[in-house]
Amino acid sequence: MGRRQAREAALQVLYQVDVARVDPEEALNHLREMASQNPGDFDESDRVNEKDVKIAYLSPKDMLFARELVAGTLTHLKAFDQVIARLSRDWPLYRMAAVDRNIMRMALYEIFHREDIPNSVAVNEAVELAKTFGGPDSSRFINGILGRVVKEPASYYLPEGESG
Repeated sequence: MGRRQAREAALQVLYQVDVARVDPEEALNHLREMASQNPGDFDESDRVNEKDVKIAYLSPKDMLFARELVAGTLTHLKAFDQVIARLSRDWPLYRMAAVDRNIMRMALYEIFHREDIPNSVAVNEAVELAKTFGGPDSSRFINGILGRVVKEPASYYLPEGESG
């Protein structure tokens, strides 16, 4: 598996937190339980979609990365929402598809707070997630927003008191 599957897992947790108002720790615990299952123990009744099988096989290293993505994204959620709102003036945050919103939030965490991940990788991975989980126009929309973000220093977008 790898970081792409870890991002998919993190996105599912962020989506649950955003849409279903699931407690982040509860969602992460469910994710950890899925990742700790042996491949033979995976119960098809637990499967929400075809991606769940891949998530059930996350390595400990990838699970840690997924947890870091979730925790970091949630820590800076308000700042990221302000960045997204600023760049999508004609498209209010509440009207965006929840999956698109959460893909961008997670990518912004990688762009602003993960020096080990090149911006181009964060944007590309977000676009790939959008192609897999988003609507027909999601990847273009997300690429446009994130493309604008990486052209300016973090201080241009982040609210005062936030650092990138």
